Amino acid sequence: MAYTGRGRAWLRGPRAVGLLAAGAAVVLGLATGGTVTQAATTAKPKPTHTQIELLALNDFHGNLAPNSPTSSSGNVNGVPAGGAEYLATHLKQMRAAAAAQGRESVTVAAGDLIGASPLLSAAFHDEPTIEALNGMGLEAASVGNHEFDEGWRELLRMQSGGCLPDGDGQNNQNSCPDPEHPFPGAKFKYLSANVFFENTRTTLFAPYKIKTFKDGRKVAFIGMTLENTPNIVTKSGVEGLQFTDEAETANRLVPILKKKGVESIVVLLHEGGFPADPRAYNSCPGISGPIVEINNALSPEIDMIISGHTHQGYNCSLPDSDKQPRLITSASSFGKLITDVRLSIDNATGDVDRVNTLANNQIVTQDVAKDPRTTALITKYQTLVAPIANKVIGHLTTPSVSRTADDSLESPLGNLIADAQLADASTVTNGKTPVAAFMNPGGIRADLASTGGEVTFGQAFTVQPFNNYLVSMDMTGTQIKALLEQQFSGVNGPEAPKFKVLQVAGIAYTWNPAAPAGSKVVAGSIKIAGQPLVDGTTYRIVTNNFLSDGGDGFPAFTTATDKFFGGLDIDAFANYLTAHDPYTPVATDRISTGS
Repeated sequence: MAYTGRGRAWLRGPRAVGLLAAGAAVVLGLATGGTVTQAATTAKPKPTHTQIELLALNDFHGNLAPNSPTSSSGNVNGVPAGGAEYLATHLKQMRAAAAAQGRESVTVAAGDLIGASPLLSAAFHDEPTIEALNGMGLEAASVGNHEFDEGWRELLRMQSGGCLPDGDGQNNQNSCPDPEHPFPGAKFKYLSANVFFENTRTTLFAPYKIKTFKDGRKVAFIGMTLENTPNIVTKSGVEGLQFTDEAETANRLVPILKKKGVESIVVLLHEGGFPADPRAYNSCPGISGPIVEINNALSPEIDMIISGHTHQGYNCSLPDSDKQPRLITSASSFGKLITDVRLSIDNATGDVDRVNTLANNQIVTQDVAKDPRTTALITKYQTLVAPIANKVIGHLTTPSVSRTADDSLESPLGNLIADAQLADASTVTNGKTPVAAFMNPGGIRADLASTGGEVTFGQAFTVQPFNNYLVSMDMTGTQIKALLEQQFSGVNGPEAPKFKVLQVAGIAYTWNPAAPAGSKVVAGSIKIAGQPLVDGTTYRIVTNNFLSDGGDGFPAFTTATDKFFGGLDIDAFANYLTAHDPYTPVATDRISTGS
């Protein structure tokens, strides 16, 4: 049943039942004058259920300032949304409304709060985002894959605090820029139930958090990231860690939590799904993706899944293995939605009454007052980052350069970035100069915008926010062929939700959409440096360290030899724009389709 109102669509289980019983009489014993008399009085019955307000976020990615309302990152179905100042206000208002009705609150998150962040946060190693989330009252969060962008040791610092000796601005980053205010670390608890140290089999962070409310009711939050995290982050960032199956991990924790007297269990999972209609953020029409399989495998003792990773908004119940409804939610990304759950706990059993648990994905509208504390924080860091962000590094002859791909899956912006990597002198070593470059499209986070034709470092960083290093290496023609075929099979196959191909420079080829996996690339079509590719010839190529480690399902890169680390990808990008000022997008004619 759905309850709709302005900006709200409360969802509950398949049938409604009353939460409160009728009034009842009780008998009180009153001691007077040494005798006992009995008097009947009418009193409110003890409530049968406890209502808890559970507020959830995911995939914030350090988006402190609002994004453009005309971009998908800055609106929900045309409604301008997001921005930490508005997010903080909405959370406070929702908690206050719950308290006015006698409900306690808890605020949690499902990963990727930091990493792949705008320069405002990334320039300071995401310390501003952690501080902002501290002020918003976040209590627990699962780790996501992007929490590992700067490595697990840096993630430990995000939890515990302290400053990095990063050379006061080295690589356009500056830890603790205000020496009088060192970074305090996260007040909330990171959770990592399925992330283990290989040598000790202990988890990186606690696997769960148990929240005990005033009436003694307990709710456990199990926090996990996707098992596939090692394949989508830089290898060095997770070296020494092991990531285990999401459902198996959570199921093993259920009996442990029950021994601690916990019946209400919520999973904070940084993995998600894809609704058939991405606009339907308060339902899950035709939902597909990993979350469906994980839900099917999770113990029916687990009452709810708060998910993330796919940047989709959805909210519905899916059947668990006992055919009972279980809430599955996701709050999109960048602080545009808040999942508001009215968790109903049966006081007799201590377990979640799923039929009477309501959920609503609420848009973080910008028609509320900005939270002054968050505004002060953002203003402080905007002042500190301004000299870096506002530096003009080049000009465009067009309003922007698009990352939207053509039918062959090649994009103008992909070509620009690949060209920049190929031209970067920092990867030349021992007289070896790369002749081809490869860029993963998932690392291109936005179109390259300009302001009146001017491109600033901040705008370039929005496109490439990872601070990856460029790596040159030797690959044979045979290895390059294997690499190109890996674009069309396994996790990169056309059936994958985010099927895209590598963006290239110095290489051209044709692929056949109708051909079977393993033979998609048309024989004899590959040219490198303008010449036909030769199987036994060795070629010097360049890519980023994420792909170099086999990221995004490209193990062919791990077979390369004589690897040499150059400079940062963002520096290569910025330098190329400066050297080719003004820049005009080139034709997308490197990748073609045919038979």
